[in-house]
Amino acid sequence: MFPAARLYHSIYLFPKIKRESDEHIVIMAQKTILVVDDEISICQSLTGILSDEGYEVLTAGSGEDAIRIIDEEIPDLVLLDIWLPGMDGIQTLEAIKATHPQLRVVMMSGHGTIETAVKATKLGAFDFIEKPLSLEKVILVTNHALDMLRLEEENRLLKQKLVQEYELTGKSEAILDLKEMIGIVAPTNAWILIMGENGTGKELVARSIHRQSKRAFNAFVEVNCAAIPEELIESELFGHEKGAFTGATEKKRGKFDLANEGTLFLDEVADMSLKAQAKVLRILQEKKFERVGGNRLIPTDVRVLAATNKDLEKEMEAGRFRQDLYYRLNVIPLTIPPLRDRKEDIPLLVQRFLSDFALKEGEEEKSITDEAVDILMDHNWPGNVRELKNIIERLVIMTPSLVITDRDIPLLGKETPNGQPYEKEPDYEIADSLRAAKMDFEKLYIMKKLQENDGNISKTAEAIGLERSNLHRKLKSFGLSAKRDF
Repeated sequence: MFPAARLYHSIYLFPKIKRESDEHIVIMAQKTILVVDDEISICQSLTGILSDEGYEVLTAGSGEDAIRIIDEEIPDLVLLDIWLPGMDGIQTLEAIKATHPQLRVVMMSGHGTIETAVKATKLGAFDFIEKPLSLEKVILVTNHALDMLRLEEENRLLKQKLVQEYELTGKSEAILDLKEMIGIVAPTNAWILIMGENGTGKELVARSIHRQSKRAFNAFVEVNCAAIPEELIESELFGHEKGAFTGATEKKRGKFDLANEGTLFLDEVADMSLKAQAKVLRILQEKKFERVGGNRLIPTDVRVLAATNKDLEKEMEAGRFRQDLYYRLNVIPLTIPPLRDRKEDIPLLVQRFLSDFALKEGEEEKSITDEAVDILMDHNWPGNVRELKNIIERLVIMTPSLVITDRDIPLLGKETPNGQPYEKEPDYEIADSLRAAKMDFEKLYIMKKLQENDGNISKTAEAIGLERSNLHRKLKSFGLSAKRDF
């Protein structure tokens, strides 16, 4: 309940109050509201009511005081009376918007007109409340304004996260040159051919180009040319009409249609058939296409980014890639260096992956020792950044401690404890199923424990809490052997 004085002011100033309980109150701690009104009773009443809602409340009796407080405190919301001594509410609103354009301002007036409300809205006021004030209206507008502020903050954080997610990590000369080139070509509409080995980050570069382009607010559509069967690639790229072929039960929009006014990323473009290449070339030249089974030309405006891990000049010599398409796509070539040529970036990449996985799983971030990083620096990383990323994820999952040491690093191209050549690690791709992923991790875990126990099965079985016979069976199923059994 309100104290007596506060209850008096509430009844006097808020005649429409109907408050049966406090259960609907939404607490939004740490949000600050500035009330600007020359009537002390209104300031006191609003202070009491908004404080009960969990807000911190500041008050000002004039526009000049409000400007000074805003410069010092930067509140989250301003409740501003139209009629004020000196600077009136409209003048104060103009001054606030000139220096703090993002600050939300709600106007209050007992003598407001439609003309005044329209003028205030044009100047950037968030809402307009008439006097005598209604408690429910004040709380509703306040919560609405601060909810919008919260959504804007979340949106800004998500955009920052998106920028970080598609940001190239590294300070090597090769990466700095690549970033500089992206900054130059991204704002243009030029078509770009991105070349590099598997796992170097060709899609990351493509998304970075799109994010920095004039098309950033439109669609980024990816086509994995290697993953689409040859007989379906035309339907995927251009779409199809209902009944165009068996199974086409409804009309479908293709990738070129979906990417209109945006960016189309043709990944592994060298894996397209010559027939599909001819169709793509025609679209790039005419900027029009027909759906499969259709007869209507559909205009399209797309920026094409293509990527490949193959030598297209050799592909052309072998007759597997059209020369005219190559020169059409290769307006600006970008080559991504393999990780083995920029090993100085490995510590930065490791730190980023550790941070990303901690954020993704909502767990405490793990650290890694310099000795462990040195081991990673010694490896040539045939799978490039993708291989490193998957190794770090594996280490985060498999290491019980918060510190990853050199003893936690799996063998990379070395020998097993029994002197036999170490089996080549899988290509570090994510397993197709949870069962397969568990088996991969279990195999690595057992290998690591065997190494720690010098290949002794009895000690290893005791260390991991498994019967020796069960460990033997697992070793056999994984194709592993140990140095000794006792």
